[in-house]
Amino acid sequence: MNFLEHIFAQLEAAADLTVLQEIHEGQARGVSGRELLDMVAKARAFLAGKSVRQGDRCGLLANNGIRWVAMDLALMAEGLIVVPLYARQAAAELSAMMQDCSPALLICENDDLRKGIVKSWPEAPRQFLFDEVFAVSGDLRGKPQLAENDTVTIIYTSGTSGEAKGVMLTAGNLQHMLGCTSQRLDVLMEGREAVAQDRVFHYLPFCFAGSWILLLTCLQRKSLLSLNTDLGKLANDMRVAQPNYFLNVPALLERVRKAVDEQLWKTGGLPLALYSRAKGATVRRQEGKPAFGDSIWMALANALVFPAIRKKMIGPNLKALICGSAPLNLDTQLYFAMLGIPVLQVYGLTETTAICTMDDPRKVTPGRVGPAISGIEMKLGESDEIIVRGPNIFPGYWKRPQETDKALRDGWFHSGDQGEVDADGNWRIIGRIKNLIILGSGHNIAPEPIEDKVLQSLPGAQQVVLVGNGKGYLSALVTGEVTTERVQAALDEVNPTLPHYKQIRAFHIRSEPFSIENGLLTANGKLKRDLIAAHLQEEIEAMYAVKQAG
Repeated sequence: MNFLEHIFAQLEAAADLTVLQEIHEGQARGVSGRELLDMVAKARAFLAGKSVRQGDRCGLLANNGIRWVAMDLALMAEGLIVVPLYARQAAAELSAMMQDCSPALLICENDDLRKGIVKSWPEAPRQFLFDEVFAVSGDLRGKPQLAENDTVTIIYTSGTSGEAKGVMLTAGNLQHMLGCTSQRLDVLMEGREAVAQDRVFHYLPFCFAGSWILLLTCLQRKSLLSLNTDLGKLANDMRVAQPNYFLNVPALLERVRKAVDEQLWKTGGLPLALYSRAKGATVRRQEGKPAFGDSIWMALANALVFPAIRKKMIGPNLKALICGSAPLNLDTQLYFAMLGIPVLQVYGLTETTAICTMDDPRKVTPGRVGPAISGIEMKLGESDEIIVRGPNIFPGYWKRPQETDKALRDGWFHSGDQGEVDADGNWRIIGRIKNLIILGSGHNIAPEPIEDKVLQSLPGAQQVVLVGNGKGYLSALVTGEVTTERVQAALDEVNPTLPHYKQIRAFHIRSEPFSIENGLLTANGKLKRDLIAAHLQEEIEAMYAVKQAG
């Protein structure tokens, strides 16, 4: 039984259970397993009348929703290759992706998204809206015909430098990965009743590999997956969903942490006093320097402060937060652990079917992303590059044999990430090799850890980006509503903790953050460092000219 047959069988078994729901204005509207299968059957009937063949590509441009899920399952069941597209991405970038993969169809959530594509690409293939798809009276069911090596999706990578590449993933890749994720969630949910459902909240776009893997895992597990439909109502929707766990990116956890800090400062009094002392005790424990009375402060905070924070933040059912897409700041992971909320880290790339490592809930090492998942091998190559092989590795990039050959060498996928592994097999991600800054002195510097340190010391800053290739020292681009004095104070705090060649000697403040809309962030929020450097070339050169003149 392939992964899609398994999902359909599980939905039949959950015929009367709500398995998927959208949250709108604090109200949840859902579908049962039977209702979702009925929607899939309608979509399959629609596709059958459109003269498409197995292996044709189909663009899927929509926000998260029940109809997105039904359409995705229908496309795969009919043997089409799904090309998921990010609804917030610029139409020109989406058009370039579609021109690269030549889809036979484009399915859009609404007419606004469709018009944006057509304006950018007048030669776009046939376009249809969800309303048309799910209005058909047909009903097509039957066993999905998927072989292990069949490509089921092409997911375009972020494109932090150069054009985005289409990552092909196969049914075999999915089969292995969904088994691994479900096993790990079994460990997290150990002791649950056989008839109970996992309660899962979700806000990350399904067009990202890790988000999609969680969706498919939930369908296989007959979970109740609650979908956020408005990021502005994220906090309220979390409380409506009352999840056992959900997938996050570090940026959200950082915002939550800052919001709790600000709220406690406003509250003041005994709650703030206990909270502050507990935070200090947590830091000292991590440093191996506990102080007399720390255990008392922690006990009081656990009894009088933390339960209220947990209840207001997420609700009573939470067992853990899951975090991926980028390394999580150690202080943030320890912060949530202090509150009694474990944060489990996941590491992987689209090319590895989203995942290479996952924290084991029974033994989490803060600051690391867990051991390699079952059935795959990981090791360090040249320059401490993480290289991987196993059934989760993609077969190649769509129509880019040279790029494929660069990434897949001697059976190993070369990730481009620098890492290290401890004696227990737990991995830590240091940074991207291509992001390394090489100073004129020859020192190689991974910018990400330093950028994170400065951000932690600089409230109000949105981003910190280090520059300095070929220069004599590092400089920083800082975005957000911050003053020169505050930035300098943050650097005065961070620089003494770093070796001389990693210290930041100059900075430039830009009030406008780097964003998807201004083209300086990728679709999943990663910095387009090359474009940022080109866009701010004059400002960067001015930082070095001022220092040299001085």
